[in-house]
Amino acid sequence: MKLWGGRFTKETNELVHNFNASISYDSRFYKQDIEGSIAHVTMLAKQEILTAEECGAIIEGLNGIARDIENGTLEITGEYEDIHSFVESNLIARIGEPGKKLHTGRSRNDQVALDMKLYTRDEVAAVDHLVRKLMLVLHRLMQEHLTTYMPGFTHLQKAQPITLAHHFGAYFEMLKRDRGRLADIYDRMNYCPIGSGALAGTTYPLDRAYTASLLNFAGPTLNSMDSVADRDYLIEFLSALSTVMMHLSRFCEEIILWNSNEYRFIELDDAYSTGSSIMPQKKNPDIAELVRGKTGRVYGALISILTTMKGLPLAYNKDMQEDKELTFDAIDTVKGCLALFTGMIDTMTVNKERMRDSAKNGFTNATDAADYLVGKGVPFRDAHGIVGQLVLYCIEKGIALDDMSLEEYQAISPVFEDDIYDAISLETCVEKRLTIGAPGKAAMEQVIAANSLYFEDAPEL
Repeated sequence: MKLWGGRFTKETNELVHNFNASISYDSRFYKQDIEGSIAHVTMLAKQEILTAEECGAIIEGLNGIARDIENGTLEITGEYEDIHSFVESNLIARIGEPGKKLHTGRSRNDQVALDMKLYTRDEVAAVDHLVRKLMLVLHRLMQEHLTTYMPGFTHLQKAQPITLAHHFGAYFEMLKRDRGRLADIYDRMNYCPIGSGALAGTTYPLDRAYTASLLNFAGPTLNSMDSVADRDYLIEFLSALSTVMMHLSRFCEEIILWNSNEYRFIELDDAYSTGSSIMPQKKNPDIAELVRGKTGRVYGALISILTTMKGLPLAYNKDMQEDKELTFDAIDTVKGCLALFTGMIDTMTVNKERMRDSAKNGFTNATDAADYLVGKGVPFRDAHGIVGQLVLYCIEKGIALDDMSLEEYQAISPVFEDDIYDAISLETCVEKRLTIGAPGKAAMEQVIAANSLYFEDAPEL
């Protein structure tokens, strides 16, 4: 059944019907369609556009449809154009004439805008929940690894010693910003389009503010043309999802490196690894690789909707139907990636000694050796050159700065004394960095305490 046809004298070509129909994918928001319809008819009854009896019959019929879909006795089939026609047709078949009044005072344009907003609002909250769960795991790992020393990198070259807690803390901050973006999107999109009609409102005396309140919106939208043509909230959401995936992808790249034989910083749990069909020794980080790969898929959804919207005049155009499939796929992809990634890092084993040895043997304490000389009165630029000579000497000898004798140090600069060894120890190099945001234990404990408060101050959406 179609919700239109009186003006037409021919049946729609089957190919045209299939090309035009959206039931195969918009069926996923049947709950939102029914929820919106119940709020709409409740408002119509309040405004005496429907009688209380008609409203009651419609609501009972809609609830029955929802129950039957849930228990499997009512199947959503492809003979319908979209989820709206499916619900309305089944309602009329069940309750008769009152069902024909369901669509009073609204259009499919504002109806689909409402359904998509309700669905997206739920999904914004669902993604926020998953990001928060990942942050809780990171918060625990930060507490456990305050003194797990490792090299920090720039240009993928060992740079300065840090702790694993500090490294994880960087991703915690990224995810904190992700949650902030999701909260902003939630607040900005939380206005109700129903009652906007096709594009110019309606002559019925609707109480749009009341409908908005029934659906937990902050209020009604204020321009009917924008209401049915707006997909900004989807673009913002897909942009936020793309940023989440970018952060996960960066993290996955490091997990893949750390899990390699060359690094051996971590070992992934068997439950989050796979093997090779031919090489029995292999234990592959497939989950991390797939998350990294699926990032491009989410980016594609964002670019697609931006491209779809860029040339559309006001108000509604059928092009906008293309907002759904890729958005649904992107949401499903991100939710799956977040859940799997969280489990993967929650169960991985950290090789603390390997991380420590890597930091010790990579000249990550060279800057601290230069700072030592500055503390002895040597100008920094001269100190930089002296330590460069030390590093070159160590490379030639195949040793670390910690392995040099005092005589070897003093042969390059007589300023060095016995206290150089304490000055360049990993513990000293990390722990003396105490400014807020630095990797020192005292500084990290302040950050972890602040993050504990963050979970109280930023509850789930």
